[in-house]
Amino acid sequence: MEVITNSSELAAVCDRLARHPVITVDTEFLRETTYYPLLCVLQMASPDEAVVIDALAPEIDLKPFFDLMGNEKVLKVFHAARQDIEIVWHRAGIIPHPIFDTQVAAMVLGYGDSIAYDQLVQRINGHRPDKTHRFTDWSRRPLTKEQILYAASDVTHLRDVFTVLDADLKKRGRSNWVSSEMEVLTSPKTYDFHPERAWIRLKTRVRKPKELAVLMEVAAWREQEAQERDVPRSRVLRDETVGDIAIHAPATVEKLAQLRSLPKGFERSKWGAEIVAAVQRGQARDLASLPKLEKPRGSANGAATVELLKVLLRMTSERHGVASKVIATVDDLEEIAADDQADVAALQGWRRELFGEAALALKHGQLALAIERGRVVGVNRT
Repeated sequence: MEVITNSSELAAVCDRLARHPVITVDTEFLRETTYYPLLCVLQMASPDEAVVIDALAPEIDLKPFFDLMGNEKVLKVFHAARQDIEIVWHRAGIIPHPIFDTQVAAMVLGYGDSIAYDQLVQRINGHRPDKTHRFTDWSRRPLTKEQILYAASDVTHLRDVFTVLDADLKKRGRSNWVSSEMEVLTSPKTYDFHPERAWIRLKTRVRKPKELAVLMEVAAWREQEAQERDVPRSRVLRDETVGDIAIHAPATVEKLAQLRSLPKGFERSKWGAEIVAAVQRGQARDLASLPKLEKPRGSANGAATVELLKVLLRMTSERHGVASKVIATVDDLEEIAADDQADVAALQGWRRELFGEAALALKHGQLALAIERGRVVGVNRT
């Protein structure tokens, strides 16, 4: 199989692929040393052909590929599409649409939470994909024959996976469930990483508004610094260090030097002064304008309610053959336990019909859980 390395060949390929209603797409990239993923290889397939494209070739313009990604007449099939879409969004400012994510479809059909591509292929067609080049350095040139065959196989197997999953979704009447998930995946908000919202992704738990104010400023500084230098966030500051700074709020470089989570001498760098400036900006913020730190609290029995909801979720997942993760998260359950009107996915659309209504009924004593022949069942009490 030849690798496409110039713009004219790519344009011709994309023109052929655009004539098909469905194509499969995958990318190979590196991001261990960068903030933005480095796109190295593109793979696409139609029922007629599979192609591998060298995205790093000096004589190639990827515009035909990006145009194809935005072609509304062609359904683009990915597996675990988020990072692939992020690459297209970053490089071209567009979101591939329409799309179909086989990982999401597999969750809706009960294949488990976030099933890996090779496991899904094996379960559907019995073929065990070669994982030899899964962690290869795709930026090295020339690409080996084995790398090229591996890349092509990703999109050829994906054709079979899509065919089976799509048919099963239609048979079970769940195609619209996947469509609602694709709306989130194709929303620009999903990939628009503004520095001022960087704190939301941090798992660091601050307890006081003044700590949150500093966290927001330091996280925003780190995000902007990582973007400008095109390095991973952890190369600028580790998450643990950001949280440490938020709690201790060192307003001088001398106090910054006292933090054990910072490398020795870091405070003397230009970044030390910039971090102190971010801390000072945080301390100057109007605390009344900050987001609320804690979720609404439920009753004293809230924790027990959440545990019961977990059992109901597991029961619902098994009964309907849907991965529990795609129905509701633990955060969803905690919010439902605290508020009947919680703004969570589990109380909307098909999830509400499948689980949300029963969850509210269980919370208010209108539904009980019992063991029947070794299985958990719901018993109506109304």
